[in-house]
Amino acid sequence: MPKLSFLQCSAETTLFCFQALPAGVLSKMHFPWAFIHCPLAVLLWTAPVLLGAGQRVSALRGCADTRQVYAEKGYSTANAPVSQISGEHLRLCPQDYTCCSSHMEETLALQSERDFLKAVEDGSQFLLTTFTQRHRRFDEFFRELIDLSEKSMNQMFTKTYGRLFTQNSHVFQELFVELRSYYSGGSVSLSEVLSDFWARLVERVFSLVNPQYHFTEDYLECVSKHAEQLQPFGDVPRKLRIQISRAFIAARALSQGLATGRDIVNKATKLTADPECVRGLMRQWYCPLCRGMTSLRPCHSLCLNVMKGCLANQADLGTEWNNFIDVLYQVAEKLEGPFNIELAADSISIKVSEAIMHMQENSVSISSKVFQGCGNPRPTRSKRSSKDSEGNRRPFRTYTPEEKPTTAAGTNLDRLVTELKERLRPMQGFWVSLPHTICSEEKMAADVTNEDRCWNGQTRGRYLPDVTGDGLINQINNPEVEVDTSRPDVRTRQLIMELRMASNKLKHALTGQDMDFVDNEGEEGSGSGGGEHIERYNDDWPGYGPHSPSFNKPPHNSNPVKPSRNRDRNGSKWNKSGHGRAKSASCLPTLSGLPLLCLPFMANIAPIWR
Repeated sequence: MPKLSFLQCSAETTLFCFQALPAGVLSKMHFPWAFIHCPLAVLLWTAPVLLGAGQRVSALRGCADTRQVYAEKGYSTANAPVSQISGEHLRLCPQDYTCCSSHMEETLALQSERDFLKAVEDGSQFLLTTFTQRHRRFDEFFRELIDLSEKSMNQMFTKTYGRLFTQNSHVFQELFVELRSYYSGGSVSLSEVLSDFWARLVERVFSLVNPQYHFTEDYLECVSKHAEQLQPFGDVPRKLRIQISRAFIAARALSQGLATGRDIVNKATKLTADPECVRGLMRQWYCPLCRGMTSLRPCHSLCLNVMKGCLANQADLGTEWNNFIDVLYQVAEKLEGPFNIELAADSISIKVSEAIMHMQENSVSISSKVFQGCGNPRPTRSKRSSKDSEGNRRPFRTYTPEEKPTTAAGTNLDRLVTELKERLRPMQGFWVSLPHTICSEEKMAADVTNEDRCWNGQTRGRYLPDVTGDGLINQINNPEVEVDTSRPDVRTRQLIMELRMASNKLKHALTGQDMDFVDNEGEEGSGSGGGEHIERYNDDWPGYGPHSPSFNKPPHNSNPVKPSRNRDRNGSKWNKSGHGRAKSASCLPTLSGLPLLCLPFMANIAPIWR
């Protein structure tokens, strides 16, 4: 058979020219007979094969961009492929042609975890900064407010009463020591603190208004024990107790609440990504890089599913977190309104001076009742007349606003509360919206409008799966992150309990109650400030509307609850020798079980203290 050349075919139908090959060679290649005579048929037969090979060759692009991004992240490119290689070795990314070695995939998986933790930290920075800074500012303000209140009282009383005040200044110092202890979180009952303060004060003032007599410690104990029946300071102690209790309970609850918020954010954001979360993070952020698509961002919906799977436990904080933020906001409002601690701190020196003036103005009648109840005291050796004593003694007085402290820590309460409320509102729903916050960042995911030109987990294109719900239970069908929904996270349960406890304390503060001192049986009116939330007065809180006094006065036989002062407070001082009351002493503590023989005598005693 003669040798044939491809050139024998018509020039009009030939697309490519090859060197003439022996017909035997072509026949050995099993070409059809027609191919020998028409190389165009050869071309048409082999074109698909050649085209497919060309596509595979073009797909094996260079990895220069991937190597550059990898190097910019601080990693060595020594083992990075120069051009794409087969991806059978990949464990996290699609096993297609890739620019990543096994080492690079492992390195980028760790990098994806670091990027995730950094994104969570950045997304929660607003919360952490707000709680940290607001707690510090409120704490400084409250502490300085107490200091200024004590300083104001010392200056006023020293100026007005001189040495007589400085000799008894420890009584006032102890009051402020206890107030600081309470605010700092000490186990202190404000009602007991104030009750004991007035009991000590009445002893000192009673001695000052009766300098012509010598009073023993037991005699002064008798005076203080029956001070509530005598009411030597009028209604001032009760009003001050309400003001101080409300304001200090709210201030401490707010300060502790801000500290709790700070701690919760710190704990909730200090997390570790489990292997399934890391797999999802790597697939969305760095698998496009391994494919050489360095500028491709994950689809927005893909990012949301990954983040909701990785942050499922944090989303479960949502309900209790929202309750906590809401009640914290309400306590802040109370502080700038009816529970204003600035007014309460300012009022301490004013109310105390009013109380002492009341006792001075009514000293004759009060002393007469005391002498009838506790017996006639022994006169002092120096016979000074009451008139002379009055001339040497300067009375206490009230003070003008210019003499009172108005600010502390370089700010004021209204400004602090306003700034806090502006920052609290955006915190509602934070943990549920955190995945959206992260995926809204340009470098984290493609824009929500760019649904067709984003990384869908396999290649460039639309992401088809639905976005899953919020919280652990809704991750059961998450297509990107496999989450064990059968076991709630213990750490998250603990944070929920911490939030619940903080919210309960704040709710009690809204009614003027300290949860640490609420009766175990939950009776209304128990504890510091308990039951006092219904007591409001026109002159207590100016500008908040008229409220008439509504309270139950204690029975005449009730005694104020005071901490022990290293003396026996159980027995009445009526049974002192020479007082002529010994047989009636055992009848005073309880009236409910009083023997009939005591009744006639008690009827004679009761009018003495009215």
